[in-house]
Amino acid sequence: MAEDWKYGGFGLYIHWPFCQAKCPYCDFNSHVSRKIDQKQWLNAYLTELDRVGSETQGRVLNSVFFGGGTPSLMDPDVVSAIIDRIRTTWPTANDLEITLEANPGSVEAGRFAAYRQGGISRVSMGIQALNDRDLKRLGRIHSVSEAKAAFDIARHTFERVSFDLIYARQDQSVDAWQAELREALAMTIDHLSLYQLMIETGTAFGDRYAKGKLRGLPEDDASADMYQVTGDICAEAGLEGYEVSNYAKPGSESRHNLIYWRYGDYVGIGPGAHGRVTLDGEKFATESWRNPDRWLASVSEGSGENLRQTISLEDQADEMMMMGLRLNEGVDLTRWEKLSKRSLNPESLAHLESIGMIRRSSNRLFASQDGRMVLNTLLAEILVE
Repeated sequence: MAEDWKYGGFGLYIHWPFCQAKCPYCDFNSHVSRKIDQKQWLNAYLTELDRVGSETQGRVLNSVFFGGGTPSLMDPDVVSAIIDRIRTTWPTANDLEITLEANPGSVEAGRFAAYRQGGISRVSMGIQALNDRDLKRLGRIHSVSEAKAAFDIARHTFERVSFDLIYARQDQSVDAWQAELREALAMTIDHLSLYQLMIETGTAFGDRYAKGKLRGLPEDDASADMYQVTGDICAEAGLEGYEVSNYAKPGSESRHNLIYWRYGDYVGIGPGAHGRVTLDGEKFATESWRNPDRWLASVSEGSGENLRQTISLEDQADEMMMMGLRLNEGVDLTRWEKLSKRSLNPESLAHLESIGMIRRSSNRLFASQDGRMVLNTLLAEILVE
């Protein structure tokens, strides 16, 4: 089973932990800092690349993703130097995808040409809303006009551009979401990430919600309707819902995220970064120290990781199922059974198929659109012994 990761490919995730401001809905590992020694951070990233590169020599790298935080606040020279080291560390696929997450502010947009020259081929922009009132509520520091101007620069600079929107926002109706989505699709876009607003514990929104101060959130039925119309409207525009929250024209899917969902291997570098790496026939879950200062200190001591744990074959199979059912292409059951050493319960599958939660074809298992809406419940039913 040492080669199972090859079904999904091999990717590299680099986490930049800093933002200009912390959004109230965000539960990612992001920090606001007035002063950042970018040279120190570059040296730490290069040190970690050398460490993980020595463990994974000879693998063909399919994708690189700079996430955050706000990676578009990194100096372009830092990004370029990291990409140069990556290319000397691993052989790369002919269609290597290198994505950088960006906020659509004027500062970031001014760096786009330099990022492109440094090797970035794809940008994913965190626009989040197309009206200024909701941008303010979401804690975003850009306006709609700034976002559209930055997007226009990006799509003329990079080979591929995507942007994110959040729906099921405060006081948002289904009709308002449909109009906003159609406006987004009219912006000459070939990939959209469309996320339902989730209220996470430990965020500013989570605290307000617990105190009853986050008013106007749509009812569950309205949120479900927004999800349904999202798929319909994107399909009309030629964007397939290839994953629960991601829509793309054929060939424009995020290659990096496909590695996750197809259960390939990926290295995570940077504060709080996670990874899944197969070494000497065993698959490991890795985590890095979340605190930026603690991570820097640990890198100087030899490794930014604070966890490397073997994943059992049974847990690997369960993770593969969980990730694969998010995809429109579904799960290869031959691969799943080879990894898990067991078969799925035929009675459970027959029941779920009869009520429209799943479908099966040519030894592949797919979650229907209704099934994707209750994926955790669906997984519990599918994986029952």
